[in-house]
Amino acid sequence: MARKRPEEPESESGSPEWMTTFGDMMTLLLTFFVLLYSMSSIDVAKFEQAMGSLQGHLGVLSGGRAISTQQNLDRGDIGQDFSPITTRVLERAMTEIETYVEDEGVSQDVSTEMTQRGLVIRFTGQLLFNLGEADIREEGEDVLLRVADIIREVPNDVLVEGHTDNLPINTPEFPSNWELSTARATRVIRYFIENEDIDPDRLSASGYSEYQPLRPNDTPENRAENRRVEIVLLNPDYMGPPRAEQEEVIN
Repeated sequence: MARKRPEEPESESGSPEWMTTFGDMMTLLLTFFVLLYSMSSIDVAKFEQAMGSLQGHLGVLSGGRAISTQQNLDRGDIGQDFSPITTRVLERAMTEIETYVEDEGVSQDVSTEMTQRGLVIRFTGQLLFNLGEADIREEGEDVLLRVADIIREVPNDVLVEGHTDNLPINTPEFPSNWELSTARATRVIRYFIENEDIDPDRLSASGYSEYQPLRPNDTPENRAENRRVEIVLLNPDYMGPPRAEQEEVIN
């Protein structure tokens, strides 16, 4: 007679019990580190330096893209909103500029404004230049020196814009306000590069002549306000105005 084999106990289905405990522990650790991150204050410059040392080593495949620190730090996901790190960097720079302006008594000639483009530092033309000229005055260099210190502290790219009033100019050096506004912007750029050793890769200049006034050019006071230079610490999240708005400005 054949012997009946003893029945083997059925194996338990599902994951071992220790996996449940392990999963709970990992969830708690993740929550803990998220809380730490949300309460932390990141030194962007040091983070950039540390991440830069890993460039080219963290791409998944040969020829793939390595981590882009600027995109990971500053890219916003909702419209034109600033990322938290970008906001902290620009607000700190804005506070430093405002403190300096008050201490030096030049608040009538220097102002700041936070816009979608980034932090705009606005200088009256009379502070930086004599009327109809593009050589930086000594008083203007003193202010630009402090601005250069702040530019070195932040990772943002910098745009310098020149603006004039609507009074025509026609000299051998500046045939029109286009040449004057552009020359003033580039002179500021050259000052940052040659005198303050700012990385040229971070800088750009543009001139707008009389076509982006702050006020109507109908009084001497308004024209003086329209003669200005704006230094913009650019928000890397900003993608520019919608195409329809760009076409309206051009037209």
